[in-house]
Amino acid sequence: MKLYNEHYPAPNPRKVRIFLAEKGLNIDLVHVPMRDRAHKTPEFLAKNGLGQLPVLETDDGRFISESLAICRYLEELHPVKPLFGKAALDKAMIEMWIRRAEFRLWMPMSQAWRNDDPRTEAVVKTRFKEFGQYSRTQVAEAMNWIDRELGDGRPFLAGHGFSMADIVLLCGVDFAKFVNMPIPAEAANLQRWHAAVSARPTARA
Repeated sequence: MKLYNEHYPAPNPRKVRIFLAEKGLNIDLVHVPMRDRAHKTPEFLAKNGLGQLPVLETDDGRFISESLAICRYLEELHPVKPLFGKAALDKAMIEMWIRRAEFRLWMPMSQAWRNDDPRTEAVVKTRFKEFGQYSRTQVAEAMNWIDRELGDGRPFLAGHGFSMADIVLLCGVDFAKFVNMPIPAEAANLQRWHAAVSARPTARA
């Protein structure tokens, strides 16, 4: 198998790399430099028509896009140390927090990146700066809400075990900082969680 990949700070490929590191899996990484627009070439678009990373090429030559779909596929192949949960309630809680992280944090974060960051101005044809600025306030709201949810002192987002939900949120929080939206200083619970998960060796994958 091959994973078509981009280096940090690209957040979606990073989710898969952390997942692989937590599982102890080794897959060939193929660098696709986004700054050179390599993900928009005809050759790459044949693998993923949306021109997005990451993409997993299976041993039989098929292609899987979307970071969570890739991780779920690999989880099915390698169920030991499940990161999507084992018991029914664990699976539900992890799924709930993945969706919350994506909808509450990732969605406005991506809009701030597209519409209100000078580094995307050359490649995003139509930008709505006011919407991008509004999206920044939504990211801050999301972080403060997650901070309150973590106020019960639990070590990980979906409970007492590190899961895919933590990977999704970690990559989102770190990319938000890259887009000049750091964790609010008053969000002590989120700061605590972030420090703990960032200290895992796999966070550097």
